Amino acid sequence: MTPTLHPAARLRELEASARRRFGQNFLVSDDIADGIVARAGVRRGERVLEIGPGLGVLTASLTRAGAHVVAIELDRDLAAALPQVVPDVELVQGDAMKVPLPTVDRVVANLPYNVASPLLLRLLELRVPMALMFQREVADRIEADAGSRTYGSLSVQVQVRSRAERLVTLPPGAFHPPPKVHSAVVGFTPHPAVDFGGASWETFDKTVRLGFSARRKTLTNAFGAQVGREAAIAWCERAGVSPGARAEQIDVAGWKRLALHHP
Repeated sequence: MTPTLHPAARLRELEASARRRFGQNFLVSDDIADGIVARAGVRRGERVLEIGPGLGVLTASLTRAGAHVVAIELDRDLAAALPQVVPDVELVQGDAMKVPLPTVDRVVANLPYNVASPLLLRLLELRVPMALMFQREVADRIEADAGSRTYGSLSVQVQVRSRAERLVTLPPGAFHPPPKVHSAVVGFTPHPAVDFGGASWETFDKTVRLGFSARRKTLTNAFGAQVGREAAIAWCERAGVSPGARAEQIDVAGWKRLALHHP
């Protein structure tokens, strides 16, 4: 393994001005990366997926922990440079939202912040433990309970599929270039069986997105925009949910009932 350079130096070598378009902020410290890997519970011999390895700081830490790393990197220049830092990496150059996801034991990644939410929902399909880094406000939304101002469609879609737990919070100075916000690593443990309340996952997600499409309005108005007011009221009543409630007041169990009775 080659000596570790500060990310700023690596970025200069790779003409970093083009890298920002992918929303990447790179970990500065090997110690921070090692701490994330430890909190993630990575075990020797595991096959671990990393999305957006960038400059390889987290990749190298995963390798030191004894993992075999499968890395998906969109940026061609960064992908070409990564094997110089971690020679044994199994590299896929492409878009993590489009390429087939490999079979792995775990996912550990500093997700590109501009696609973090849709990428999270795709990664949850793997049904393996994960430790993923987000902007802190996104982590707050993921973990929020019903009734919270940060509770939204992402909260529901994640919590129906897994248990989420805050592992680490990091200041902007932990990255280069430093973002304007704090970051947080969230651990995800998939539920033994995913229960959408008898509905399909497509219907469940569609119902949740529709309900939160006008979060300041009642469910009657939010659903009524698609099915009409009277049908929306009947829908809620069949599900045992008040038509006058707002989306952020409905817990995951309530969303399951609404999905099951989707007209």
